[in-house]
Amino acid sequence: MKIVEVNYWMVRMPLTESIAWASGARTGATRLVARIETDAGIVGWGETICLIETVRAVFEKVVAELALGYDVSQVERFGRHVLGAGYYHHKRAAVMAIAALEMAMWDALGKAARQPLHALWGGLWRADVRASAYLFLSDARACADKAAWFADQGYDTFKAKIGFGEAADGAILEAVRARIGAAPLRADVNGAWHPGTAKRMLRRFESLDLAYIEQPLPLENLAGHADLRRSQPTPVALDESAYTLEDVAAIVRADAADVILLDPHEAGGLWQTIKAAAIAEASDLSVTLHSGGELGLSQAAYVHLAASIPNMDIAIDTERAYLAGDIVRNPPVLRDGGYAVPTEPGLGVEIDVEQLERYRVDAISGAYLDPARPGWFPVKPTY
Repeated sequence: MKIVEVNYWMVRMPLTESIAWASGARTGATRLVARIETDAGIVGWGETICLIETVRAVFEKVVAELALGYDVSQVERFGRHVLGAGYYHHKRAAVMAIAALEMAMWDALGKAARQPLHALWGGLWRADVRASAYLFLSDARACADKAAWFADQGYDTFKAKIGFGEAADGAILEAVRARIGAAPLRADVNGAWHPGTAKRMLRRFESLDLAYIEQPLPLENLAGHADLRRSQPTPVALDESAYTLEDVAAIVRADAADVILLDPHEAGGLWQTIKAAAIAEASDLSVTLHSGGELGLSQAAYVHLAASIPNMDIAIDTERAYLAGDIVRNPPVLRDGGYAVPTEPGLGVEIDVEQLERYRVDAISGAYLDPARPGWFPVKPTY
């Protein structure tokens, strides 16, 4: 079953509120959506994160052209073909573009086999995929209020963005912990801390019993993360450090993390994510999924991954509560803090072309920086 046509859309989904993090502020999520048609008449859909212009450029100029003639089952060969076209030099520029097409290949393959994707990846390991409430507010009281709102919706795991400054970081986590009680609480620094700051802050936070501290140091500093693990009791999770399969292997070799956050868009596809999870599993490490504003296609893919990967045994991140709309008619339903697993063939969701066109854009806007602070830009580490 070979690919005979490739199309794509760039869409920007508005958020219901502005979200803040150490690298700026966002009011929308830009995604690239791919459609493939096969010689058997089966259509597959895929989606990827689209934060920088290289995603569209690599997809249009390399990925879409190389895909023509490929059998949809050849996901491994296709990804390596794109890297072999010169992008092994610029792997992080290629993986996001590859991911949209690769997801569409899996969707088409699942439809042809009349099987949901989790059935093609080892079968159903868990039927309920837990999700973590995501907090993006630099004001401690507002952040605690938002946590309480999520708790009322049935969420039982919480994650707060910090990296705003020592005083703000402490105030946010203390306020959220006071509001949510003993529920698991994660904190994401996005690489804003110096190593010494990390040690000081984590000693201060010991009484908060964090489930983990995510990306406390810049992504390249694996040695620093390994040292941080040895010097204090809070588990260390890595996200930006763990884009590709090789990144995950380097983390394991360096003994630099207790938890690894994976993302199929940043790994080069769903299959690469499964392989990365296996590397972590062999070292007794839990994995979860990073969220970048997934629309219905990617959210369905996330649930299939979490449903089938044994060591994806902690709640996945989700920004779904912030999306103003969607491009699928039947997105995975988040109820009482968990997703039910789709059972229809492929991704198990149906695209809404009218909404796809409604949210179509020609340029990426508001992915980084902060319009409220002209001239400001993040530096990692910051303090």
